[in-house]
Amino acid sequence: MEVVVIEKATFERMLSGFEDFAKKVERLCREHEDLGEREWLDSDDVCKLLCVSPRTLQTMRENGTLAYTKISHKVYYRPEDVKAVFSVVGMKRRMAVDKGKECNINNLK
Repeated sequence: MEVVVIEKATFERMLSGFEDFAKKVERLCREHEDLGEREWLDSDDVCKLLCVSPRTLQTMRENGTLAYTKISHKVYYRPEDVKAVFSVVGMKRRMAVDKGKECNINNLK
């Protein structure tokens, strides 16, 4: 077993730094505590709602048209972000409806 000896002042500075860090983390958690309670949509849901292909959805992510969050290699979207792009994909959606595809745009909460 190896023992490391540090000065008391150094230890107190380290302890103070850890306490400051813990306070910042707690503050951030309080500010964003509702994030876990929101309902998120996955890519399949968004493709069906917007009547777009998975490739079109990927393009929308890449060019910044649609905000997303990636968790463990899976992509999720906030319903309010999907609603915000309705006007962008409106023409595409209308064309899909004309071709007989079902587009359910009223299922967003």
